[in-house]
Amino acid sequence: MTDETLCEIQHDRDMGITLPDGTRLSARVWMPCDADTHPVPAILEYLPYRKSDGTAARDAGMHPWFAERGYACLRVDRRGCGESEGLFDDEYSEQELQDGEDVIAWIAAQPWCSGAVGMQGISWGGFNGLQIAARAPKALKAVVTIGSTVDRYADDVHYKGGVQHSDNISWAATVLSWFSMPPDPALVGEDWRAIWLERLENTPPLARTWAQHRDRDAYWKHGSVCEDYAAIKAAVLAFGGLHDGYRNTMRHLVENLDAPVKGVAGPWGHKYPHVSNIGPSIGYLQEALRWWDRWLKGIENGAEEDPAWRAYVMQSAHPDPAADHREGRWITARSLPAPDVALEELVLGRDLAGALPARIDPDLRHGEQCGEFFTFGFGPGELPDDQQPDDARSACFDGGPLAVGRDITGRPRLRLRLSADRPRAQLVVRLCDLRPDGSSMLISMGLLDLRNRNGFETKEDLTPGADVEVTLSLDETAYHLPAGHRLRLAVAGSYWPYAWPEPQAAALTLESGTLELPLRAPSEGDEWHFPPPVSAPARRSRILRAGHDEKRRETDPDSGIITLTIASDHGRIEDLETGLITESAVRETWRIDPADPAQAEAEIEWQRGFGRGDWLVTTQAHTRMTGGPEHFDIQQTLIAREGSEILFERTWDHQVPR
Repeated sequence: MTDETLCEIQHDRDMGITLPDGTRLSARVWMPCDADTHPVPAILEYLPYRKSDGTAARDAGMHPWFAERGYACLRVDRRGCGESEGLFDDEYSEQELQDGEDVIAWIAAQPWCSGAVGMQGISWGGFNGLQIAARAPKALKAVVTIGSTVDRYADDVHYKGGVQHSDNISWAATVLSWFSMPPDPALVGEDWRAIWLERLENTPPLARTWAQHRDRDAYWKHGSVCEDYAAIKAAVLAFGGLHDGYRNTMRHLVENLDAPVKGVAGPWGHKYPHVSNIGPSIGYLQEALRWWDRWLKGIENGAEEDPAWRAYVMQSAHPDPAADHREGRWITARSLPAPDVALEELVLGRDLAGALPARIDPDLRHGEQCGEFFTFGFGPGELPDDQQPDDARSACFDGGPLAVGRDITGRPRLRLRLSADRPRAQLVVRLCDLRPDGSSMLISMGLLDLRNRNGFETKEDLTPGADVEVTLSLDETAYHLPAGHRLRLAVAGSYWPYAWPEPQAAALTLESGTLELPLRAPSEGDEWHFPPPVSAPARRSRILRAGHDEKRRETDPDSGIITLTIASDHGRIEDLETGLITESAVRETWRIDPADPAQAEAEIEWQRGFGRGDWLVTTQAHTRMTGGPEHFDIQQTLIAREGSEILFERTWDHQVPR
């Protein structure tokens, strides 16, 4: 189908999908006007993020574009969110995934559907697309997943290498705010307030739940598709950003799926590839359409013959936390592991110069240059800064100037023999580009709770002073190290505020180590060319209040306490098509006393508003987490108002073992 023969489409803001238990889910649907007489395949995006306001701007640019090209596109709010009935329980719960299967079966049975269904989504929608594919519903033929994971414990927002992410608590704070809004009265009628109050009364204590499950137990295995890759039968196209926290999934899928699969690793943040805040962006809609046409319509367009792996090798650049573009080039591989990538071993103390044994004393300031896990483009300076200050707080092992440039493409792996002076200790490893201008650019990093050195099923205390052997895979990277530059491996024992510190800082003694680098000879120019980004017409909206951001770090000269404040006002916006007015703002405060890391503290305040005309509801969600040597204290307060009247107020207090 060419742009000259686009379908005329119809749009329904609230199509009801009745589940087997009688619960009605609400769908926003775009489809060709003649779909009832000429059925078409369907594309499902299934999320909790409120189709009427939360994702309305993004949806307007994507779903009509696919619908004009012969697809029924459904943006469905999951149970208990937006205008869908029922109660929200948890992320990727059994109820959510079963509902997803039922939604797919319902779609496939409609007279306007050909019987073939695909799923697309980023982050939550990228997760549940893979998870539902692993349940192999008959009608699900293809998936496009972006910014997702195959392992909910080892590679997610909650834990990394067994270490609790600081984002574990900030994400719980965000969820409390996101799901505290009511449905749109214009769509659900006079019952909107009763529905809202029922949801508020049944708000799940997810901050406690996620902190309680500190090991990779059955809770995290549920929904982790790495438990059984063979269960996925649908064709999978996976995108991910090398500046996003979710950068390892594409390789995992390409290396492990039996179903048709392709992986694309770009320079993006946590965004769809055509609207990334870090460029260059690509024509995601055209790439996804090619995938849908092949696997949902059966068009022989050669999509299955595309390279299994496409990655953007970023050129060395001076560190810029607010960078919006990276120079580089696209490379390809027909399979993974790629035959043209060689593994080179570099021995610490020999190939990478540095004194051994090396004692690494604790320094809780290490991590100040780390950047953020989620790179949404919402706030200032989300990317890693110049690593020199953090390098000075680490044990560093440096290579000599390169005679010729090399591409590092894949996941570097490190084997170490070391000991700690306490039963609990963390290992933080950074791989950096030492540039001739004196800056240190982060290439990749990895974390490991040393109590998880033998696996993530349970934590085993260390014997102070006793050597242990550990292996750590760093994050996926595609980076060109030019001639004349040097490689640095930096080793430390904490990474605040990226990760929560141990209650007592441990000193490490590093005895020996070997770094395994995946290296590829640089190519000349691009090995693949993507089409440029396109979009359907943007949602018509009006900015009533512009947003602004700030980021500030302060150290108290008397107490030594370090405070990091990150604030983002997302503004106030009116949707000119529906009249809905939305606003939100968040302030995060992170405090640590380097002399007493057990008392590290996070305080997060969300404000959110939703209304139309003179009607306005607001919520205030306050989250605070601190702790002691053996526990975390978590307090959350939620206040909901209609106008100036408080309709709901509750505080949850939890103490969770560390």
